[in-house]
Amino acid sequence: MKEYSDRKSTRFSDYDYNTCGGYFLTVCTKDRKNILSNIVGDGVLDVPRVDFWDSARVELKKYGLIVERIINQLDDFYENVSVDRYVIMPNHIHIVLFLRESGQSGTPVPTSQNSVVSRFISTLKRFCNKEIGENIFQRSYYDHVLRDKEDYEKHIKYIAENPMRWFFDELYPDNYDGLIMEVE
Repeated sequence: MKEYSDRKSTRFSDYDYNTCGGYFLTVCTKDRKNILSNIVGDGVLDVPRVDFWDSARVELKKYGLIVERIINQLDDFYENVSVDRYVIMPNHIHIVLFLRESGQSGTPVPTSQNSVVSRFISTLKRFCNKEIGENIFQRSYYDHVLRDKEDYEKHIKYIAENPMRWFFDELYPDNYDGLIMEVE
């Protein structure tokens, strides 16, 4: 039997992730491989220049197109979930997700493992992996509960500007060319 090291949960232990409201989610690719998109624009292959900031944009690869389609389909899959904003970066995805009141009763006692947020991410990964034919995502994901309008605006600005900041992103690989896995 395979032993797993103790992993710290990134979830609040006493927070109900079925609570209506907004959530900022980040999902990374396995080994942080750049398989979802390219950031393109003037200066993208050089040290970023001032004119790059206005021209940086996401160009989805084959896997990124699959991820985008499934993100958009999940609005229909979950009646009380809506994807507000997202960006598909080369090796990670940021999503702002809103949960609304559900008309369902008799749902299980909410935990971080069976919450709507957790099930949304699990469904996204499962559908993508099934269509792609392999697991392309890391096991866990990062979440942040949006606390107020200012917090929401900060995170949607982050999503909008993420392609422009790619070279300075903590998920940007030190050896950009060495970690690119070509997917048409």
